Amino acid sequence: MRLALDEAAAAARDGEVPVGAVVTRAGELLAVARNRMRADNDPTAHAEIVAMRAAAAKLGDCRLDGCDLWVTLEPCAMCAGAIALARVARLYFGAGDPKGGAVLHGPLLFGQPTCHHAPEVYPGIGEEEAGEMLRAFFQARRL
Repeated sequence: MRLALDEAAAAARDGEVPVGAVVTRAGELLAVARNRMRADNDPTAHAEIVAMRAAAAKLGDCRLDGCDLWVTLEPCAMCAGAIALARVARLYFGAGDPKGGAVLHGPLLFGQPTCHHAPEVYPGIGEEEAGEMLRAFFQARRL
């Protein structure tokens, strides 16, 4: 999670919402990413999506079987859908997102009957640091 938190801080420095993500498998680091929506002019360039794309490219497979995804914020519906489609084994995340999250909040995507794969979910890892980074980022924009 430390790498994901560092990526989130880098995203904030770049003017992006501070979210970072890391993909690992069997202890091997496959991808490290941050939000890149503004930098790439791409509404789908959330940290999770960027990290999963890089991991899939490295593995040469669209399935991320046996992979762990570490992300600093609870994934939104788009990212949760991609996590399910990629067959990520375990999802670790920091701060919950009552407004935009789709794992423990909102649509509870992994619990829907139309969801064909649900990862093991481990929330609250690095929650305090991730949450503070997000609060500070948005508070600075309100000034």
